[in-house]
Amino acid sequence: MFRALNTAALGMSAQQKSVDNIANNLANVGTTGFKRSTIAFQDLFYENVAVSKPGAAANRLSNDSPDLQIGHGARAVSTIRNYMQGSMSETANPLDMGISGDGFFQVEMPDGTIGYTRDGNFSRDSSGMLVTNSGLPLADLIEVPMEAKAVEVSQDGTVTALMGDNQEIELGQIELAKFSNPGGLEARGNNLFMETQASGMPFIDRPGAEGFGVVRQGYLEDSNVDVVTEMVQLIEAQRAYETNSKMVQSAEDMMSVTNSIKR
Repeated sequence: MFRALNTAALGMSAQQKSVDNIANNLANVGTTGFKRSTIAFQDLFYENVAVSKPGAAANRLSNDSPDLQIGHGARAVSTIRNYMQGSMSETANPLDMGISGDGFFQVEMPDGTIGYTRDGNFSRDSSGMLVTNSGLPLADLIEVPMEAKAVEVSQDGTVTALMGDNQEIELGQIELAKFSNPGGLEARGNNLFMETQASGMPFIDRPGAEGFGVVRQGYLEDSNVDVVTEMVQLIEAQRAYETNSKMVQSAEDMMSVTNSIKR
């Protein structure tokens, strides 16, 4: 009974983490470049419980039949992120950029390391540098002159500006990063991911190169969260949570009966 109580409580804890994750997905349904995630579960260790095997049956089964195995529940072990392409929304803002295909924009973090994002909602800071909503500059260090009349970003990431005298000047090249295991990236908030040992080192190349997506100026990538899918999974997690809570109640009732018999 104590085992059943503990197992059911662990099941409730695991399903609560699933509900928390679904809530985060739904909260970010409107977040630019957001990638939905799911929780992976793992069964816990099993306890071998010896059982008596009378007579000939015991001799026949003792060498090839395992003892009775009782599991100890489940736990949440990892977050699996889905990097499926989100739909593209046109904004008509020349500094907005969406990636169609694989790849991440590279931004310089305050400590000098590189962060990675699918959020291409860029703007100019006071010095003309292209920065994220959080003020982080593109690692490509693209500086747009204040006197520029227009900015054009080609699908291969080449950035040019139209100056006041109608002369075009090239400002720089935006490069994308991709990983052999993007699922190993660490989410940091603010639409940023960081490289880890599990993700491996990034591959860097121009947009449109083999295996890399292209840059679409004037577009932003929407969140890939599907509300209907999340609601279905929420209902499943709630039902599993309720079932485990009923198991807790049943175990407590059985303990009460046992205690009353002892008295």
